[in-house]
Amino acid sequence: MRWNKISDAVIRRLPLYLRVLDELANEQDVTLISSQELGVKAGVGPALVRKDLAWFGEFGKQGVGYEVGFLRNELRKILNLEQEMAVALAGVGSLGEALVRYHLKRYADNDSFNLRLAALFDSDPAKVGTSVEGIPISSLEEIPRKVAEEQIRIAVLAVPADAAQDVANRFIRAGVNCLLNYAPVKLMAPDTVQVASVDLSLELQRLAYYVPKPAN
Repeated sequence: MRWNKISDAVIRRLPLYLRVLDELANEQDVTLISSQELGVKAGVGPALVRKDLAWFGEFGKQGVGYEVGFLRNELRKILNLEQEMAVALAGVGSLGEALVRYHLKRYADNDSFNLRLAALFDSDPAKVGTSVEGIPISSLEEIPRKVAEEQIRIAVLAVPADAAQDVANRFIRAGVNCLLNYAPVKLMAPDTVQVASVDLSLELQRLAYYVPKPAN
């Protein structure tokens, strides 16, 4: 079941709640958490926690809170993380290699992170046929075949800006409808495709606004 009327802002907060619950699951003496505690740990207000979760059902009891294990499992279901899901990454440069290693560590360390990095792609003939952390690098022409073979559902783009749209189009034509874009360019995609963008340069420029100016 998908909840099409729910805003993306709500969906973006659910992994924050899940991360808190993952951490609490390792503490055997913690079985319950209040919306106040969950909100503080996730960095949002308790009313927003309750409102977000209410979109999907009744998970807690007033005056008692949420049962950690139960809510954790329910959030995994909502986020489609009950079973393993295959992810691809295109662009195995310095950023791409760092993302591969980060992703593999998250996958190994967190049993709620059921997003398996299944395929790597690059346009550089010198990289095609090699591997990073045991994952082979294929050419961009192999995208349709690998998407079908590995049942890839999400693609990460760590390619230059001038190549991003072409690579995105290749994945979209292959049937991938969720893209995470690190290229500093806005991707054009059908309404049926969900695109999330991470622009490091824009975020750094935003943060620069808050840097105190030197005293005269």
